[in-house]
Amino acid sequence: MNIEKQLFGNTPEGKEVFKYTLKNHSGMEVDIITYGAIITAIRVPDKNNEPGDVVLGFDTLEEYLGDHPYFGAMVGRVCNRVGKSRFELEGKVFNITANEGANQLHGGTKGFDKQVWTAYSHKTPDQISLILGYESADGEEGYPGALLVEVEYALDDNNELIISYRAKTDKPTHVNLTNHSYFNLNNCEGTVYQHELMIDADRITELNSESIPTGTILPVESTPYDFRLSTAIGERIARVEPGYDINYVLEMDAHELTRVAAVYDPVSQRTMEVLSTLPGIQLYTSNHVHGIRGKGGKVYEKHCAVCLETQYFPDSPNQSSFPSTVLMPGEEYSAVTIYRFSR
Repeated sequence: MNIEKQLFGNTPEGKEVFKYTLKNHSGMEVDIITYGAIITAIRVPDKNNEPGDVVLGFDTLEEYLGDHPYFGAMVGRVCNRVGKSRFELEGKVFNITANEGANQLHGGTKGFDKQVWTAYSHKTPDQISLILGYESADGEEGYPGALLVEVEYALDDNNELIISYRAKTDKPTHVNLTNHSYFNLNNCEGTVYQHELMIDADRITELNSESIPTGTILPVESTPYDFRLSTAIGERIARVEPGYDINYVLEMDAHELTRVAAVYDPVSQRTMEVLSTLPGIQLYTSNHVHGIRGKGGKVYEKHCAVCLETQYFPDSPNQSSFPSTVLMPGEEYSAVTIYRFSR
């Protein structure tokens, strides 16, 4: 197993951005850049042992610096949506940056996905890893507390990409971190309608017209959202126009690392399993991807990929009945998600 480093480009402010490539002995490679701690490529073998890239992205830093739907990015300080871009914490109201109408999405106008992270590599007999760090200043995007964040991407010979999140703060704040990779197991060709999806959850969080949770938790039984048995994504997607974009309730309490979802592509015969310690997972079927030119000149269109973002629930800072995203001084935010590939 080894890790390679190369210059990927420079930001307009002159900061160098590097690309790291993690390689195992099983034919899997993962590319990560220090801008946004973005996963730019995941290459895994298919049924014929031919490697192929299974995530959407771009070839150049300039494209990542432009407007795009968080391809492969680390998302925070609070991922997903915060209603009315405000919350109350310890008796004080905090107004955070609105960037989706009146609401905040994925950390604001310059969230963790738009920052340059520090990086160093680490190797053990069992895996290689890249550890990326970022210090979010007190008041950044409206959030209280200076937050030290670390994300570790580790690769082992079982074709597991292990993502570990850690954070510490000097003031009470909210933290909800995820990775926003867009997966298409058929070498990013066509739609994901034939991909067969299983999500081990029998409930979802109900949304209002602005995609903010109402606080009500609904059963998936007899709805298009029921993926407890592996089902083709395209089978019922027309019933949830413009597509799936919903949080599944895995556990209301903290839990051990658990297999929570799996995707199978019958064309390449690749399978991706998702394991996580987090209480929720967002299913998103790239509903608002239209005509984006990506790697190798491929044009990405609606429903060309599936996101499975492990997380705390959307709008948790304003929903007292949801698992809490509050982080206090002296505590450590800690979460693990694994994307395991096989064929």
